[in-house]
Amino acid sequence: MSLTHDDHIHYLQLALSEARKSPPKPTNFCVGAVVISPSKAHANFQGTCSTCDPKILTTGYTLECPGNTHAEQSCFIKLAKEYGCEESSLGERLPEDAVLYTTMEPCNKRSVGNTPCTERILNLKRQDGSQAVKTVVVGVTEPETFVGVNEGKKKLGDAGIQVLHIPGLEKDILEVATAGHEKQQDG
Repeated sequence: MSLTHDDHIHYLQLALSEARKSPPKPTNFCVGAVVISPSKAHANFQGTCSTCDPKILTTGYTLECPGNTHAEQSCFIKLAKEYGCEESSLGERLPEDAVLYTTMEPCNKRSVGNTPCTERILNLKRQDGSQAVKTVVVGVTEPETFVGVNEGKKKLGDAGIQVLHIPGLEKDILEVATAGHEKQQDG
């Protein structure tokens, strides 16, 4: 099943709904993520179904799971638990066509002791060593607020992962993402 622009907007809107669940804080962005499988329309479905919607494998948002978790990380934690495996072997269990939607470009830097989301995505490997997630769809690039220029998109692209920026939701995404941040006053 080929995903259209409207499909991308739909899943980014779902990710934005997840981002709204994130507790606003001045030290992080409120981000939402969704992992889908375009060919898995039903939980126990084998094969493809041209009239079925892609299966949502999981959703996640910033600080959903214990610790200082990011949205993508929350997705991977929940999927690993669902599949009964460690995050390190999750790539072997994901459907071949898994697509990650995230309201904001995956981070490339984290505070000490936390693995950046870009690295988490790159670590999701199949048994043959290929990337388990081949497409990441983002609503906005990461603002330079905390880490300066984010090179996550470039790193993912260099590894052969397609990173699509789908315009149209930037204003809403940034409003939600920065909900806990001090706003600059005009004048």
